Amino acid sequence: MKKTKMMKKNYEFRNVLSRGKYYSGKRIEAFIKKNNKETINFLGIAIGVKIAKAVKRNHIKRLVRESYRQEEEKIKTGYKIVFLWKKKAEIQKATFQNIKKDIETIFDKAKIIEENKKT
Repeated sequence: MKKTKMMKKNYEFRNVLSRGKYYSGKRIEAFIKKNNKETINFLGIAIGVKIAKAVKRNHIKRLVRESYRQEEEKIKTGYKIVFLWKKKAEIQKATFQNIKKDIETIFDKAKIIEENKKT
């Protein structure tokens, strides 16, 4: 099992958002940046206040976290990843399958999936 720690501090998010590489799916955007620790990944999830009320925002965060957890074994270590919900994306379309598909697409574009574990 790989270790993933959550990013919580504002400066951690700003660092990845300003220096990371941008990847986009239909509903989710991601910024990915290499970190100095080769054995651990850092994950951050941000959903704007204007997008939805707290209950729906937290629901989306849980869906993103679970989708990431299922893909975690396939991902190379040594990255900081921040997921953002697109402002134009409809909240009603926030299903687990859609989010998981977006995350898989983003990881394929970023080429951070280990080749021997790709399914």
